[in-house]
Amino acid sequence: MQRRTVLIGLPLVLAGCTGQPVWAPDEAVARAAYVHDGPPALTLFTVRNVGSEAGAHTSLMINASQRVIFDPAGSFSHPTIPERNDVHFGITPRVADIYISFHARMSYFVVVQTIEVPAATAEQALRLALGYGPVAKANCTRATSDILRQLPGFDIINVTFLPDRLETRFARLPGVTTRTLREYDPDDNSSVLANARLD
Repeated sequence: MQRRTVLIGLPLVLAGCTGQPVWAPDEAVARAAYVHDGPPALTLFTVRNVGSEAGAHTSLMINASQRVIFDPAGSFSHPTIPERNDVHFGITPRVADIYISFHARMSYFVVVQTIEVPAATAEQALRLALGYGPVAKANCTRATSDILRQLPGFDIINVTFLPDRLETRFARLPGVTTRTLREYDPDDNSSVLANARLD
């Protein structure tokens, strides 16, 4: 997909996994809430450097009673996508594509790993993400792995700071599907259209 058609005009900072406390108002969160018709599932995003393949960022999409993305210490942000302390609401298929496209570019690609889980497990992951609080710089993988390790059936997940290690562990879970997405837009995405329609 060409990020030009869907992305937002904000600079991307991957390597540092930067983030700050954010708290969207109740009405914005309620208005944006999106219920996806797919099965309850967890999707691990691992952003890797094209040259070294080293992990640069980790995040988690949770499809529970609503679909959100837990983007700990991440740089993804858009005024029409409400956020509360690293949890982004209203993750429609289009927004999910935008999120992936935001990270995949000339210097980075995204590994997408999905596992279907019981509804109760997805709901537990959602509660943990909502209650986690703002995540400090460079702690994206630690926070994501900390949530995953608390879920039933995820005993092989250990807390780690390394995106590559979490990706490898996640791949060992039964039923995981994996795909890799690459895009070739320039690293500087500051000129990308800021008025992309998200509906």
